[in-house]
Amino acid sequence: MFPELFEIPRLFTVPAIAGHGPWPVGPFTVYTYGVLLAASYLLGLRLAMTRGKRWGLNPSQVMDLGIYIIIAALVGAKLLLVITDPGAYLGSGEGLSSLLRSGGVFYGGLIVAVATAFWYIAKKRMPFWRTCDVFAPAIALGHVTGRLGCLAAGCCYGKPTSVPWAITFHNPLAANVGTPLGIPLHPTQLYEAGAELLILIVLLTTEKRGRIFEGRTFWLYMLLYAVSRFVIEFFRGDPRGMVFGVSTSQFISLVLGPLAIAMLLYLARTTPPVPQTTTRRSRAAA
Repeated sequence: MFPELFEIPRLFTVPAIAGHGPWPVGPFTVYTYGVLLAASYLLGLRLAMTRGKRWGLNPSQVMDLGIYIIIAALVGAKLLLVITDPGAYLGSGEGLSSLLRSGGVFYGGLIVAVATAFWYIAKKRMPFWRTCDVFAPAIALGHVTGRLGCLAAGCCYGKPTSVPWAITFHNPLAANVGTPLGIPLHPTQLYEAGAELLILIVLLTTEKRGRIFEGRTFWLYMLLYAVSRFVIEFFRGDPRGMVFGVSTSQFISLVLGPLAIAMLLYLARTTPPVPQTTTRRSRAAA
């Protein structure tokens, strides 16, 4: 697709000092994946801050939590990538360079980000499940944009297929992440972006309906994502770590899905419902 967005030419040259140099500054390549990944974090953080204000959370704490989540997600995504295939990334300088360029595994970022968020929320004594509900749609929104970055870079590609909507990569830069060139593939990046968009719509449209209790939006996101990711994994064609005969992400989905159902049932029985007057005031405050 379009791995490189544009290139900034050489800006200037630092003169030689004490016999060392000169040092050229530039050129710099701006990659589409990096731009869209940054946009995904900024969009998610913006939505979280808007929702946090609506639900009466401390704006500075929401901002700080969002930054912690972004850092944790970046680290966790790369960490799970290394865990699934350590030899490919720790055995050589080329592997480490590839690790730095890679976005990593989303589930790794999600797990570490959630653990970090739980720690921060407890430490700052923020309303626990309400804060999680605030951030859940933000994660979905950020993931939509992030997967478009994957499409531009060619990573997270699908299996060869003859379906009419298959996509074919031709840019040699896509081969740097192992993408087959000249072969029609399932557009799994779009499958996941579309699934996340649908999840976002479901979360926002059902949030004020039925029996409302804190934690419902967060665990509904976890359930819907686990189901969608489990299905999409069947169409992925890039190298996948395996656990008990299924991909690593499918294995995590098999654990996360039942856990989300159990938590939804538990919170529905033990958490007092949110009064409708509170939700109406929240909408008015928005």
